[in-house]
Amino acid sequence: MQNGPGLKISATAVAELNRQAAFTGTPGVMHIDLLDDKCGEGWKFIRIRPGKNDGVPLARADGITLYARQDQILFFQGLKLNYFGDLSGGGFLISTPKGAEPSPCGSGFRKLSKDK
Repeated sequence: MQNGPGLKISATAVAELNRQAAFTGTPGVMHIDLLDDKCGEGWKFIRIRPGKNDGVPLARADGITLYARQDQILFFQGLKLNYFGDLSGGGFLISTPKGAEPSPCGSGFRKLSKDK
């Protein structure tokens, strides 16, 4: 699975994933999952951690394998993971699936209600 059918990973995201994986002692292996917001507003935010964390392979690109929870694989289908960084810091951004709106910070989304 080269940058598989599920999640696409940009070159800048691959570079940062590789850097973080090497720094944390799990070269080439990272995990992504979606966390529910704590306010109950329906937002889902990405969390990226080192290691497999009982995940299954979601995407591979340039030396990194990104794992995800089996029950969340379909959430990532057709999305793109990107990384933005500058002198003040950086962060991972995820594209927005159809029928959802992006979070203001770019690291999450929520499904649109039917009345919108």
